[in-house]
Formats: sequence, C-alpha cells, structure tokens
Amino acid sequence: MSATETTGGGRTGGHWRRHRATDITARGEPFLWMLGGGLAFGVAMIVGFLVLVLWNGLAAFYPGPIALVQLTSGDTFAGEPVRSEPFEPPESEVATLSDALRAEIADNAGMAVRTLYRIGNFDLYGEDFRWVPDHAVASITYPPDYYHVERLEWGPFIGRILRVNFDGLEVAGDAVSATALHEQHGAARERWRRLRSIVKGGIGEINREIEGARLDLRRAALRHGVGAPEYAEVKRELDATLAGLEREYATLAAEAARLKALDERFTITFVDGAGSETSERLSSVVRMFPANDLGLGGKLGVYLSRWGEFVGDEPREANTEGGVLPAIFGTAAMTLLLVVFVAPFGVITALYLREYARQGRLVSIVRVSVNNLAGVPSIVYGVFGLGFFAYIVGANIDTFLFAERLPSPTFGTGGLLWASLTLALLTVPVVIVATEEALAAVPRSMREGSLACGASKWQTIRRVVLPRAMPGVLTGLILAMARGAGEVAPLMLVGVVKLAPELPIDGVFPFLHLERSFMHLGFHIYDVGFQSRNSEAGKPMVFVTTLLLIALIALMNAGAIIVRNRLKRRYAVGHF
Repeated sequence: MSATETTGGGRTGGHWRRHRATDITARGEPFLWMLGGGLAFGVAMIVGFLVLVLWNGLAAFYPGPIALVQLTSGDTFAGEPVRSEPFEPPESEVATLSDALRAEIADNAGMAVRTLYRIGNFDLYGEDFRWVPDHAVASITYPPDYYHVERLEWGPFIGRILRVNFDGLEVAGDAVSATALHEQHGAARERWRRLRSIVKGGIGEINREIEGARLDLRRAALRHGVGAPEYAEVKRELDATLAGLEREYATLAAEAARLKALDERFTITFVDGAGSETSERLSSVVRMFPANDLGLGGKLGVYLSRWGEFVGDEPREANTEGGVLPAIFGTAAMTLLLVVFVAPFGVITALYLREYARQGRLVSIVRVSVNNLAGVPSIVYGVFGLGFFAYIVGANIDTFLFAERLPSPTFGTGGLLWASLTLALLTVPVVIVATEEALAAVPRSMREGSLACGASKWQTIRRVVLPRAMPGVLTGLILAMARGAGEVAPLMLVGVVKLAPELPIDGVFPFLHLERSFMHLGFHIYDVGFQSRNSEAGKPMVFVTTLLLIALIALMNAGAIIVRNRLKRRYAVGHF
C-alpha cells in the first residue's frame, strides 16, 4: 500500500473499501482556479478602465439641452444640466421649506436631491457651475431660442441673441435670419484667421528676422570686436536688412489695423436668463447653436466640429477648451526621439553583455545594476536630466555655440532634446533586458553553424543573431515607448510647459528645433485636472485627453507590433 493510500470505511459486501487521500497542494485545480480568477480580475480592471474613459471621453463633446430654471425665490437662470446627486441639506434650509417637503426629506433619511448646471457666463458671475436643490426649483422649461455660445475668452455663454450689428446695420435677435447670421459669422471668423495669420505669421516672422540680425551683430562683436572691419560690415548689412524689414512691418501692421477696425463693426449681444447682457465681436464667437432646437443631424454636426477643433487647434481658456494639437505633436515627437536614442544604447549594451563580455562577477554586478535602474523613481531621472543635460551639457553648448544669446539660455534649459534623452535613460533598462533575452533565445547551433562556415563573430551577430533576435528587441522598444509616452514627472523638470502653441517644427532652418519647450498630453491631463480654475469645467477635457493619449500610444505600438510580426514570419525557419 502506498503512503497516500489508507484503508477504512468498514466492510462492504465482504470486502474492505480502499480510499485514496491526496494532499491538496498536489492537486492543480485550486491553483488553476486562482490563476484564472486573477487573470479575470486583471482583465476586468483593464476593461472597466477603458469603458470609463471611452464613455466619458466620447460623450464629452455631445451637445446637451439648455434648461431655463425658475427658482422659488423668483430668480431665473439658464444652464446645461450635468448630473444629479443626493445630499444632506442644512437644518436652517430645511426649516424654511413647506411641511410636505420637510416630510419628504425626513422619509428619505434627511437626504434631498440637487442638480449641477453649467451656467457658463463666467464674465458675469465669476462661476461656471451652480448646484441647485430640486426643492428650490419652481419650474423648468427648455426654450428653443437659447443658444450655447463658445467664445475665445471667458468660456461659454448661455442665453438668447438680443441683437446683432452688421457693419452699422442693427437687427433684433428674433428678427435676424439663421442664414444671414451663419454667413456673417463665417466671414467674421475668416477675418479673424487672416488677422491671426498676419500677426503670428508675417509680423512674427519679421520679428524673428530682426532678432536674428541683432544676434549676428552681437556675434561679430564678440568674435572680432566692435571696432573691427568685420563688425562694421555686419552692421551695414544689418542696417540694410532692418530698413527692408521695417517697410514690410509697416505694410503688415496697416493691414492688421484695417482688419481689426473692420472686425469691431460686427458685433453680437447676448442676454442670459437673468436679463444680464454682454456684447462680443462676432469673430470672437467660435461656435454657437440653439441647443434645444437641434435635430440629430445638427447635434452630430456640433459633435464632429468639436472633435475637429480638439485634434487640430490650439488650447484656450487655461487649456479647458479648444484643441490639443501642440500636445499631440509634442508627445509624438518626444516618443519617436526617445526610441531613436534608446535603441542604440540598449541594443549595444545588451550585445556586449551577452556576446562579448566574459561572464563573471563584474558582468553580474552590471546586470543587477541595470535591473535596479528600472526601479528608480522617474522624478530622480528628471532631476538628473535637468542637472546634467540642461545645466552642464546645455550650458557648455550655449557657451561655445550660442554665446551671443547669453544670458538667455538656448540649450541650457529644458527642451525637447533633453526630455527625450532623460526618458531614454529611464527606459534603457527595459530595452537591455528584453534584448538580452532575445539574444539568448537564438539557438547556439545557429552561431556554431555560421562560425563553421567561416564567418567572423561580428558577421555572425550581424547576419544571423541580430535578425532573429529583432522581434524581441522590438518588444523591448514597444515597452519603452509605452512607458516613456506616459511619463510626466521627469518632463515637468526638463522641458514640458503648460502652454507652447509654437510647435518645435517649422519652415525655418534647422526645421526641427530640439531646444524648444513643448506640450505633452500626459502633463495636459495633470494641468487640466488639478491646475484649472474649475475642476468641473476641466473634467470632460481630462477624459477626452486621456482617450486621445491611449489612442496615440496604441497607434504607435501597433505600428511597432506590425513590424515585429513581419520579422517573426520572415525568420520563422527550422533550427539546426
């Protein structure tokens, strides 16, 4: 009888019945259920997070109705209902209610219901949202003539059109036709775009050329001295350049003044639910629509228009409105530069450790150190990047190459280049470990066969080992890309800023300006969620930006995964 078998249970039909007792730790079913439960829990968490982001992100731009609320106190306001929740009203407020309302609150364990309305009109009341208890509401209507107005400044306005002024022709709001209003608004927005192009494009370019000429003169003074002939030659060229630039500036300034004066003759006046008025230049209205008078097609048009603005325009109103195009570009550019920097460092290090270094205590210490680097807090890398890259390397670059710009730093402060290098250091341990594992997975027989055919060690590595290890290398790069794109703490020290509408790329040599500060979607989420004047106003933008960041990372990872899978199929051959 084995050690796991016992007898017992008495005689049955004249025979002893034998029982097999097995230790529960020797059975796989409990652990299988535990592993399956852990996997299901993890998947449920991921799916739940994605559903939360998708639900709130995709619904953020869908236009809601406008309610005109009449309070029992006689006050009136208009707003967009956001959500309702139970709350416990103070005793002093309950004492002023009717007997029926007090009884209803008592039946609900002292709880009442309140609704949050987005009233907008920050320039009039200094707040964007308002909580209103349901028992304080006398009536709610949804008038079709109330507009949701999105402005360049002061956030949204909710109210009626009182009157419009089209170049001296004043028309009452209820008398203006929708077609005329749409045409005039489109023309006003086109004037605004032209004016902006002149100011930021033409005049901005002239200012950059003037600054460049001034720096050339200062460079000549530093190199040759103020009294040198070279300095005099540069100064003559500068005077000639400035004369031409001043003429261009005068022409553009006159055109900008004309457009601005014309723009001020087209105005629109709104009135809110309480009767307060505000006047705006028609060009400062980004979008306006009668929220209660829109069909499904109109609502989808507003929804798509808001998405187009979000992915293709600059932010406004402390980043709580407008678009995130600079942040999208900054995130993508930084991530791609990160991959360019981390790939050679990680692959070369892994190749040396696996293929060339003599395995021993020193190599083991190096491997342990690399693994420990993966656990260093990211903010420490940010401090190192600021101190080493910006204050040491960047300051020396400024001293030798950009002395004429000092004391204003060029590379001696945070920028796109230093942010990418800092994140490359942060993610290089991931690439090293993944590359080493990929190199170790290449069968030894392939190396020996290549060497037996007369190839050198480097030829074997380059033509046999590396191609078959490349899918594993790309896996490490994908992991590094995913982590680096989502990091925020180091970027706050080495280049990311709240607002940088000027992209790091333009038509001026060297085209890609690695010294410039940039915006990042991860920092944008932090800034809108925790630094905006109103967390409620920034909450929709937080979910939308989170959704966009996930989509951007997924898109870049998908491209790398496609390349990796193609390499796998290419080298899916039998081993020796």
